[in-house]
Amino acid sequence: MAAVAYGAAVRSTPSGTLPASMVPHPREELFSALVVDDHPLLREAIASRLTSMGAGTVHEAASVSEARARAHACGPCDIAVLDLTLPDGSGLDLVGELRSQGWQRIVVLASSDEPAAVRSAFQAGAQAYLLKSASASMVSDGVRRVLDGGLYADPNVAPLLASGTRVTGTDNTPRELSARELEVLQLVADGQSNKEIGGALSLSALTVKSHLSRIGRKLGTGDRAQMVALAMRAGVIR
Repeated sequence: MAAVAYGAAVRSTPSGTLPASMVPHPREELFSALVVDDHPLLREAIASRLTSMGAGTVHEAASVSEARARAHACGPCDIAVLDLTLPDGSGLDLVGELRSQGWQRIVVLASSDEPAAVRSAFQAGAQAYLLKSASASMVSDGVRRVLDGGLYADPNVAPLLASGTRVTGTDNTPRELSARELEVLQLVADGQSNKEIGGALSLSALTVKSHLSRIGRKLGTGDRAQMVALAMRAGVIR
């Protein structure tokens, strides 16, 4: 993660940057973040939550255009938290844009629990989907899971993710996965990195990567979120 000097925390808001003296001191383990939501109170609450978790810099945007400007100015942050419904465009389009620009960790925090919205968010490249009705602790859990390289779905929408994600042009069935491949995929779903998976299964990181490549070929997708969703749908992992 990007390193930021301790005590140098700032919040970059749509109207400017707050001085460090007005921002709570972060913890030692710092990261950078972008929060995109058109509701000021919710946006500020999420920014404060991220700061309390150790964010050294939190950029804020109230629209797609502001998010694009922030992203262009600061480059990829360690994590982005964004809404799907924004006044000047779709958050789904923004997810895709950020992913194409090298953003690796994106959390959707939305009010919609429609199956299409949930699946579309993961297909666009998000690593987590949380509802705005989620508790503060659940938001923290989701953010931590994504920062650790994992995936997360609000318990209220997880069944929706498992019930309908498909990749066009492939068979999309995990029936040919080996027992070892299922073990690897379950640990991916649990949010573990390749190194952690290797440690848990006494495998090298290279061997784990090879297993994931074979899983991807069998399922027709190299995207970790889609691989997990397809296996969940088939009931072969929890």
